[in-house]
Amino acid sequence: MAFLDHVLQPPSYGWKTAQGELVRPVKLAILREFFNRMNIFNDRRNWLPFFSWFKVLCLVPFFVLFLAEYLSLWTAGAAFIYGMIIMGTHGTVWHHRYCTHGAFRFRNRFWQFFTRQLTLNIIPEEIYVISHHVHHAKSDQPGDPYNAQAGFLYCFLADVNHQPIAKDLNEADYCRVRQLMAHTGVKGNSYRQYQYWGSYAQPGLAVLTWLLNWSFWYLAFYFMGGNALACSLFAAAGIWAIGVRTFNYDGHGHGKEKHRDGIDYNRADKSINQLWPGYVAGEWHNNHHLYPKSARSGFKSYQLDTAWLYIKLLHRFGAVRSYRDDKPAFVAKYVQRK
Repeated sequence: MAFLDHVLQPPSYGWKTAQGELVRPVKLAILREFFNRMNIFNDRRNWLPFFSWFKVLCLVPFFVLFLAEYLSLWTAGAAFIYGMIIMGTHGTVWHHRYCTHGAFRFRNRFWQFFTRQLTLNIIPEEIYVISHHVHHAKSDQPGDPYNAQAGFLYCFLADVNHQPIAKDLNEADYCRVRQLMAHTGVKGNSYRQYQYWGSYAQPGLAVLTWLLNWSFWYLAFYFMGGNALACSLFAAAGIWAIGVRTFNYDGHGHGKEKHRDGIDYNRADKSINQLWPGYVAGEWHNNHHLYPKSARSGFKSYQLDTAWLYIKLLHRFGAVRSYRDDKPAFVAKYVQRK
């Protein structure tokens, strides 16, 4: 646990009190931390969280155009499908099940690249992956980077305040960061470059990847449906980018015990299964915390798992070489023994 105790940059208000209890900072302290850690002029090593939110701000004009010029029944329907289902499912497949938990393996780098670029580039893998390992190790405990017990704003701004990697890792610990990121296809900094930039990701490559990704998809959407479709889907991506930051607060019951018998079997933390993220993104969160390395988390007949359907489809075509499916273990332990 020593590595996961210090791999993330601690907020100025700390993770826990001297008595070992969770620090619940007031909103003003959270906002002050947010703006301090977005300040690239004060410290260039703040570039990655700044870049993450800069991409969100770049989507605002598309949202305004969508509402002012292109809002119609068909564009609203397209935006819903793209922002809720496609973006949501892709986030579960790429960031969650592959990059973080390695629940499946691609046949080759082409399919890895194909899946990575399947939607608009929004969330930096580094910010998601490293912090998510800490989240599972310390779920709902002090040090959990998006601990719902500390409130909505604590979770919503966690990608800036709590999720970036520490800026003072020694070389051995940075090598462990590199190992956790090696399979993602993101080219990482050397240790010397990390000391300068404070990140695993290389700024130049991150910006270039973002520009090429957005350019490709705007042109693709334009040829499919003109500016109306392109602006609508970019706006939908912006809505998703905001909405996904609210998920863990909801997915952990707003920090309260909301487990239901016969639905939420994992009682080691406050994670719960929810119909909406389950159906639109394959995110059955309590199931996932029960079997985090499973490529499938929809274990019951009514639990549609769109992320699993994508992984299974690629496996059938030979694009996914192997995967882990813990549904049989879940059924044997929690269903058949009744």
